Amino acid sequence: MLTSHPTGTQDPPTALLGDTDGNPHAGSTAPAPDAPPRRGGHVLVVGTPGPRRERLTRTLRATGHDVSHAPPGEVNRRVGQAPPDAIVALDERHGEKRSEGDGGDDGDEEPAHRPGLDVIREIRTVPAGQALPLLMVTASAEPAGIVDMLRQGADDCIPEASDPVELSARIEAKLRRVPVPVENLLKDPRTGLYSHPYFLDELDRELQRPEAGRRGGVLAVVAVAEMAALEARLGPRVRREVAERLAGVAERLGSFCDRLGRHDDGHLLMLLPGVDEETARQSLQKFATTVAGTRFIVADENVRLTPAIGWLPLTGCADGTQALGRARDAAVEALRHRDLRPVRYAPWMRPASHRRRRRPLSSLIRPALASLSPVLALLLGIGVPFALYQQTYELGWDLGSAMYWVVVAGLVLSALLIVLECLYSLDSAERPERPGAPYPPASAVIAAYLPNEAATIVDTVESFLRLDYPGELEIVLAYNTPHPLPVEDTLREMAGRDPRLVLLPVAGSTSKAQNINAAVTRVRGEFVGIFDADHHPAPTAFQDAWHWLSNGYDVVQGHCVIRNGDGSRVAELVAVEFEAIYAVSHPGRTRLYGFGVFGGSNGFWRTDLLARTRMHGSMLTEDIDSTLRALSEGARFAVDRTLISRELAPTTLKALWNQRSRWAQGWLQVSLKHLWRGLRSPVFTARQKLGLLVLLGWREVQPWLTLQILPILLYSAWRTGGFDRLDWAVPVCVLATLFTMAAGPVQALFAWRLAVPELRARSGWFWSYFFVSTFFYSHFKNMVARQAHLKEALGDRQWRVTPRAAAKAVARR
Repeated sequence: MLTSHPTGTQDPPTALLGDTDGNPHAGSTAPAPDAPPRRGGHVLVVGTPGPRRERLTRTLRATGHDVSHAPPGEVNRRVGQAPPDAIVALDERHGEKRSEGDGGDDGDEEPAHRPGLDVIREIRTVPAGQALPLLMVTASAEPAGIVDMLRQGADDCIPEASDPVELSARIEAKLRRVPVPVENLLKDPRTGLYSHPYFLDELDRELQRPEAGRRGGVLAVVAVAEMAALEARLGPRVRREVAERLAGVAERLGSFCDRLGRHDDGHLLMLLPGVDEETARQSLQKFATTVAGTRFIVADENVRLTPAIGWLPLTGCADGTQALGRARDAAVEALRHRDLRPVRYAPWMRPASHRRRRRPLSSLIRPALASLSPVLALLLGIGVPFALYQQTYELGWDLGSAMYWVVVAGLVLSALLIVLECLYSLDSAERPERPGAPYPPASAVIAAYLPNEAATIVDTVESFLRLDYPGELEIVLAYNTPHPLPVEDTLREMAGRDPRLVLLPVAGSTSKAQNINAAVTRVRGEFVGIFDADHHPAPTAFQDAWHWLSNGYDVVQGHCVIRNGDGSRVAELVAVEFEAIYAVSHPGRTRLYGFGVFGGSNGFWRTDLLARTRMHGSMLTEDIDSTLRALSEGARFAVDRTLISRELAPTTLKALWNQRSRWAQGWLQVSLKHLWRGLRSPVFTARQKLGLLVLLGWREVQPWLTLQILPILLYSAWRTGGFDRLDWAVPVCVLATLFTMAAGPVQALFAWRLAVPELRARSGWFWSYFFVSTFFYSHFKNMVARQAHLKEALGDRQWRVTPRAAAKAVARR
């Protein structure tokens, strides 16, 4: 039997090392003085835990090798995570898989079947395992068995009774094989990937095929956003390892990709011949989501990776090098957003094109049309319907009278929905009293645009450092700034004093979404709280959020409370409105329709879900968009009005207009993107689909429907010969009007009843909100919504940033 010198009894960590120059573990016995010096490598021992594996482990360590273990059935996962330098596997029989004392008789095993052959096949089925030296240690010296193992893919077989020095020499002989440069091989033996030159040859061969026989095809380049940081910390070896991990994911997903290659800079190259563009995009999207939702071992570290995919169709391409360069340009654009969406190449992505590009004529026309949007809204909402009613009446159809009842029914329905939300808010789900699991590490991500929020960010960070959380809590400030600011020095001093504060500048970021996407792969917490830069969460916010997340929920949205209501009449109005939204509407809708929404701040996500979902910076309300995408995966959202965070409100009407205009246009974008998709989805229940129809459909129709009362009145006056001839006392109309107007007072009453104590004490604010909302504010918001619709139709999606000051707070964007 194999023997060894005495050695330490503690096994090394089971994580694969991947370093071919690893040193022997402390406690290993050195070789005999007259033995030649040996270069130890990392050996993966495959075998069922037991005496045989322990003896083999001691032997390998005593002869200068690092050792890790894998039981049969888990070899592919271990090799895929980080390939060793060699594999030594025990040729076991079925009886050896039973624990000692089972008393089982293995004499009935068929001689033709060896578990060792299964291990060989398991190792050789993955690219990373195909080129690794594989030695089998067998207790039997039967020639037939040895021949079978060699034919199945073993590089060598050695009897278990051999001398330990012989085993070590055989391993070293395999490790000392003269290496062949990767660029001279068809495939990289470490990764199983095409080398860059051979991938280009394959791409050129594909492009040389006639387009008629090519049937589409796509080329993709996959970059990794964390590559530079990993390489700076762990060295250039991570380029190979990262490409290897990405290739492993592609292998697991199946054969959507025909050929895989690796560039020297670590980019993964994908060739997808015979695939149409939409199928390729969906496959690449699934690949990106899977990568983002997986934790990888890279250079002994557990990391998350953010794939940035650039792609282009092969149709129209004639040169492989040029096509690959264009796909890389698209990958650079994808790196800017980090939102997991594959980016199709466009000519403007060429670096030099930015200098030569001319402003299109549409960019000059759009601002002029946008400035006329109030006039266009009146024309489309009043003039066109009035003309339509007139013309149809001339043709003998009284369309205007029919529309009158449609408008009345719509107004009554809107009021009824408001009242139902108020009633259901009284019965909203309460937070679980106890957590379902111990408090894990948690992370807070503060997304900031420092020139806009430099005056408030220090106070915000200080409020986070005062949070009371039983577990480990890190505060990540993910920010972008076009130029250095003095406040950054203050923040660095704060980070030096308190290691919980992590400063994460996001170079090139232009949105909150990009800041969050950059932070989600760096956080250590099991769940993440997302906040804007003016938020001050309650001391127990993270503790309370975990009560939901540990009891079956994936996201919990808290209650955003305005803390500067005394700043102006506008801030006072918004303070009451936020109570109507976060204390009444959100809990009521969640109870009524069976799902909640993430409101952009004071929301807590399970980190794994957020890593897969990300935020899409192209959406003006990336929070609602991420909500719908997470819900479509079956995620559970909760709303908790007792989970408090205090923020700043706009203090001027212009700032409020800009904020609500963005909200309205963002909701429209989400409705156009998700409504029809959600109604067809099998994930949503009938009750939830009704909620989607109200939340994404009715809210877009209602602003225009309320405006229709004006052309209908004009039409009625025209038809009857004047307003003095109209009958204003129709009982049904009077009752409908009274019911509609009562919705405002009801909502104000419920907002006061469920408001936080400091705002509930301001009863005068609620009376003001009732009058202002009834006679002005509701019409103001409908007007904003109609103008936002026109902006979206005109393609005006500019995100206007409003400066924020500490003393006079205004809207962020």
